[in-house]
Amino acid sequence: MPASASYSEYIKDLFSPFGDITIRKMFGGAGVYCNGVIFAIIGDDDLWLKVDDVTRAEFEGAGLYPFEVEMNGKTGTMSYYCAPEEIYDDNDALRRWAELALGAAARGKKPKKKKAKKK
Repeated sequence: MPASASYSEYIKDLFSPFGDITIRKMFGGAGVYCNGVIFAIIGDDDLWLKVDDVTRAEFEGAGLYPFEVEMNGKTGTMSYYCAPEEIYDDNDALRRWAELALGAAARGKKPKKKKAKKK
């Protein structure tokens, strides 16, 4: 089920202190971007934060679990973990988890391909 407009706006406001937050629909959910880099996804009005090899242990240590997707009869996980409930009412927790997700997103950002020059 797609993210509701009201939840998407709430997430946009929640993360606005960290930069220019935009939300784009994708694959039945939505991607959450900070300054043009995706760092979270929304699905069914649930928030999932970006992880990588540097941050995964933090999320797992807090008892958080990965986003799972079923494709072609198989279940796989993505590099996003559920956001801890504490981020919604604790600014210090929000800052901590947002910085982990933003760091993972920055490390995973692929450089843009250079356009070929016309002769």
